[in-house]
Amino acid sequence: MTDTISGVRRGGPVDPSRSALRPLGPDELRITGGFWGDKQELNGRTIIRHCLSWMERIGWIANFDRAAAGTVAEHHDGIEFVDSEVYKLLEAMAWELGRDPGSELEADYQRLVARVAAAQEPDGYLHTSFGRPGQRARYSDLEFGHELYCFGHLFQAAVARVRSGRHDTIVEVARRLAEHVHAEFGPGGRDAVCGHPEIETALVELGRALSEPRYIDLAAVLVERRGRRRLKTTLFQGSDYFLDDQPVRSSDRLRGHAVRAMYLASGAADVAAERGDAELLAAVERQWANTVASRTYITGGVGAHHQNEEFGADLELPPDRAYAETCAAIGSVMLSWRLLLATGESKYADLIERTLYNAILVSPREDGRAFYYANTLHQRVQGTVPADDELSERAESSLRAPWFEVSCCPTNLARTLASVGSYIATATHDGVQLHQLADTELATRTGGGVTVELEMRTNGYPFGGEIVIAARSDGEVEIAVRVPAWAHSAHVSHAGTDHTAVDGYVRIRAWFDPEDPIRLSLPMEPRFAYPAPGIDAVRGTVAVERGPLVLCAESTGLPEGVHVDEIRIHDGLPLAATPTGAQARITVVRSPGAEWPYAPQPGIVSGAEERTLELKPYFGWGNNGPSTMRVFLPRHSA
Repeated sequence: MTDTISGVRRGGPVDPSRSALRPLGPDELRITGGFWGDKQELNGRTIIRHCLSWMERIGWIANFDRAAAGTVAEHHDGIEFVDSEVYKLLEAMAWELGRDPGSELEADYQRLVARVAAAQEPDGYLHTSFGRPGQRARYSDLEFGHELYCFGHLFQAAVARVRSGRHDTIVEVARRLAEHVHAEFGPGGRDAVCGHPEIETALVELGRALSEPRYIDLAAVLVERRGRRRLKTTLFQGSDYFLDDQPVRSSDRLRGHAVRAMYLASGAADVAAERGDAELLAAVERQWANTVASRTYITGGVGAHHQNEEFGADLELPPDRAYAETCAAIGSVMLSWRLLLATGESKYADLIERTLYNAILVSPREDGRAFYYANTLHQRVQGTVPADDELSERAESSLRAPWFEVSCCPTNLARTLASVGSYIATATHDGVQLHQLADTELATRTGGGVTVELEMRTNGYPFGGEIVIAARSDGEVEIAVRVPAWAHSAHVSHAGTDHTAVDGYVRIRAWFDPEDPIRLSLPMEPRFAYPAPGIDAVRGTVAVERGPLVLCAESTGLPEGVHVDEIRIHDGLPLAATPTGAQARITVVRSPGAEWPYAPQPGIVSGAEERTLELKPYFGWGNNGPSTMRVFLPRHSA
């Protein structure tokens, strides 16, 4: 049964009951084309179906069939938390169906929901790896079992369905499971937390979507339970790995497992918003600020350690050993969006833009059928091409792989692309705010009762910088347009008047007429970016950016046999813009071989050759076969 919800504001993945800014739902804003339109089409046409096909093929979906039949204890495919990938796929499908209600995806969605629902137990519990005769007992491995983590992703799948305007089977499955979780972990229940945070933010969203404050209260309890060192540690996973080493309120930076950290901070921000808890919100803001300042790559990626998928120490950001997991980047966007809604500060939108275009979009291959899990910033050896029909180890694929033994990133990417429109704009009592630049149509009503209709055309952004925003309003209203932090010489005009950004936004108050649009002109010349001296791993190097894009050098643009480690960039010479990247003057140097690679004075360089190199967007590297690549280039003068 499927019921259409009427009289309920639909909203996006995050919908706080109180915040500085109100997010817009899929009924208020849609991406109409351009760069992000192409990405959403790729996602709907290919990525979602690719995920569905792989999980069907390798038995992850069939786990639910076996659970319903009572045979899953005899045979379970995949590790303990593969249920969560099915739920993330359901979330992606729900957002995609909200974007394109007539899609043939609806039938696949309904069939998949039915198979999941059939596996739910009478008391609401739903997990294919625990609790049935012959399996480990429920909640017997809170450190690594991921039960509550999986539940959280099911809750978010249900939220996506509700906020896409539907109330059907998956919503009732989630409600029954939430009641079970509340009974088990709420007042009078288990005094415990999951080793992988996620359920915290999901419970808040489910509580918001279903108007059930008990779920939000439980999320608050779970956030406050962190930091008591109750989760059992191992030789390699300490309390910080689980974010159980110190209370959220007393932490000053994100640490431990990067994805866990981002999800927990997102849940804490959600709780702070619902409770009006200024102290908790300030703690999360502080953690975000310190992490951005000292533990974030130029791409927006986070996580310097392959071991435990963790953050490193402050300014420990080695490009060649960057883990920078795709899921951690998605978690970063989730957190930044919550803080943007809570505060209205442009720095959060700036990081969202950087992370979306670089740390997230580098994951999918251009055909949408292979992905990076970890995202290096320096590939020293040419990769090997994974087979299209074989599983890959999650972080060791040197080129994008079709699927992984732990395949959290493809489904996470699918749900992010399906809902990426939710990050573009917000509304307030007296205006609309545009945080991201994308080809968009928007129609909403401000809290003050003014109707605003708006069409944004980007003319090729992120490669072009001429943005036109044609708006119509039935009263005086303010439209705020974020000017990216990198766009120092941006020009914004409306009605013959130039406007200057203050605190990251140009704010224009008018009775808008589409015949007199807002025009935003951004400087798209490539520019150098110099790392802080304390980042030892890249001292003496420089990166190149153009618009919101981080660029890279790839060996496919070099003469045969030349390695990217043999080039030096002339940072004293200007860069030239190309349609999608930049041209830079480089010197190719080859050092003579030596028995001992250290000397009392600089070595003699032989065979130096000057030439021009095309730098390309980082997100596009690795699409033309095995190659070497680097983002940070040694300076010719270094």
